[in-house]
Amino acid sequence: MMRRTRAQLQSAEKHDGKPIILSDSTFSSEISKYPLMVVDFWATWCGPCRIVTPIVEQLAKEYSGRVAFGKLNVDENPLTSNEFQVQSIPTLLIFRDGQPVDGIIGAAPKYQIESKLRAQLGN
Repeated sequence: MMRRTRAQLQSAEKHDGKPIILSDSTFSSEISKYPLMVVDFWATWCGPCRIVTPIVEQLAKEYSGRVAFGKLNVDENPLTSNEFQVQSIPTLLIFRDGQPVDGIIGAAPKYQIESKLRAQLGN
């Protein structure tokens, strides 16, 4: 069972269920703040990304305080995208304690994303 510190819980709750906007300069520090974080690698011109965005926003609200969500624009942040070998978007990567543990490539339905989250939460 994953235990979170009070600071981690407060940090996750301060976003009020909204995804955190990430950048190359903030990525490492942000993902290390949270025991579990889902990062959506996306671009403005990407049609499938526009399908995933409302799902990510909804899950961020539903899992607020348990899972942090972030968004990284791959066009504006190529270093992080390259570091994690993101070659197709949308890509959702799940990080546990700052390390990637699972992911989904492509426009996945909510139930598929949620299934991966539940597995990481032990539900």
